[in-house]
Amino acid sequence: MITDTETRTRAARAGLLFATFVCAACGLVYELALVAQGSYLLGDSITQASVVLATMVFAMGIGSLAAKPLQSRPLLSFAVVEALLALFGGLSVLGLHAAFTWLDLYWPALIGIALLVGGLIGAEIPLLMTLLQRIRKQDAGSATADLFAADYIGALIGGLAFPFLLLPLLGQTRGALLVGMVNAVAGAAVAMFLFSVSARRRLALAIGTVGVLAVLGFAFAQSDAFLRYARDELYEDPVVYSETTHYQDIVLTESSPVVAGPKDTRLFLNGDLQFSSLDEYRYHESLVHPVLAGKRDRVLVLGGGDGLALREVLKYPDVREAVEVELDPSVLRLARENPTIAGLNGNSLDDPRVRVVTADAFTWLRDAREHFDAVIIDMPDPDSTATAKLYSEEFYSLARQRLAPGGRLVVQAGSPYFAPRTYDCINATVRAGGLATTPYHVNVPTFGDWGFVLAQAGDAPPLRLDPPEPLHFLDDANLAAAAIFPVDRRPAGTESPSTLDDPKVLRLATSEWQQY
Repeated sequence: MITDTETRTRAARAGLLFATFVCAACGLVYELALVAQGSYLLGDSITQASVVLATMVFAMGIGSLAAKPLQSRPLLSFAVVEALLALFGGLSVLGLHAAFTWLDLYWPALIGIALLVGGLIGAEIPLLMTLLQRIRKQDAGSATADLFAADYIGALIGGLAFPFLLLPLLGQTRGALLVGMVNAVAGAAVAMFLFSVSARRRLALAIGTVGVLAVLGFAFAQSDAFLRYARDELYEDPVVYSETTHYQDIVLTESSPVVAGPKDTRLFLNGDLQFSSLDEYRYHESLVHPVLAGKRDRVLVLGGGDGLALREVLKYPDVREAVEVELDPSVLRLARENPTIAGLNGNSLDDPRVRVVTADAFTWLRDAREHFDAVIIDMPDPDSTATAKLYSEEFYSLARQRLAPGGRLVVQAGSPYFAPRTYDCINATVRAGGLATTPYHVNVPTFGDWGFVLAQAGDAPPLRLDPPEPLHFLDDANLAAAAIFPVDRRPAGTESPSTLDDPKVLRLATSEWQQY
């Protein structure tokens, strides 16, 4: 027969293990939020994840050791640790954003926050183990198994909840703040309801918890205003649209016309400029028209979800079908619904000749069986692991397999002036994919000197034009000049290709662009 004492003991153990589960889920969300924030701000998600996870695991070990003296007063210590963890973990994303925006102390802030949050997470387990044994003595191995099972299952739930629930519904900043509130309540509940404490201590715990919740709640309510202000500080022109998606941070800025001049609308993805409405036609004419000088019944555009490359493709009446493959549906929606961008792209995404596919370009190429007369690769720069795979030998080999006989391919390849080794590496990687290449470059004022690689099977393709009407920027003379590089920026042909296993282009891009 189960006594009332045994029932209370089992309920207390179940409650403590559930609190362990909740706290573990919260701790993993803090880690993932820091990784995601760093990836959005700087790209290079592998470096961000490695630094955050390594630092936090190290700090967890230090926190576990530091918790030894606290085991004499485990209940009070646990309540204080959870209150501090809720406060600093919940505010971690806001703090990192502020350090990046105003203090130029991103890396010290990232490491400092990871050490602090990791240390507090590490202090949890020894204190929880002591509390579990206080409820009922049991074999150390069994107690450890119970506690770690709750901890690891909680980490699983937190790891899944962040990308699939918190990020799409609340975003990383408000998601971390909400999790901090849950963390604060869970920590206080252990002390206030699972163990006997004096009325004075119960009141102190309640006041402390309410204080933490008030700070986090205020930050939650003001987070949108904070982020708008931070974005206005980061970007030269006023921000008129911003959205954080599963894949990237999208920002649209718009300047006021100077006297009677045109306004300048700019699109940024993860802080990187994608186009300026003042001169984007230079970039897109140079990207598209050389590759369409030939057979062009079917055209494939990988990336370029803003629809601007498609606009140039659709100028040719003999293009029968154009397939647009874009990863982020939010970019496509913005290109269709924003009046300024839709006006720039001429509503190209809704043209009856266009088939829009929302998919990862690498995966789509791997599974595709269609063939195209021209393939246009208009991807963001390879400054993150997500984009570096789109500049790999494997990716270009897949793209080559989709070319019809005599088909051509073009790649936007960055700046041969600001990142010459990166440009040379991309050229070498396209060649390693089984294509002969012709490098060329043009001046785009907002980008500077910008390069492209035209390629086809067999011999290197000639640079020529066959537009149905005169272009705004590019003509035969300009295109002929585009093949000539100055001595100090001429492709050296000495770089090795970038691959999925060794993403050399990522290391080159991040190191070269850091100088500017």
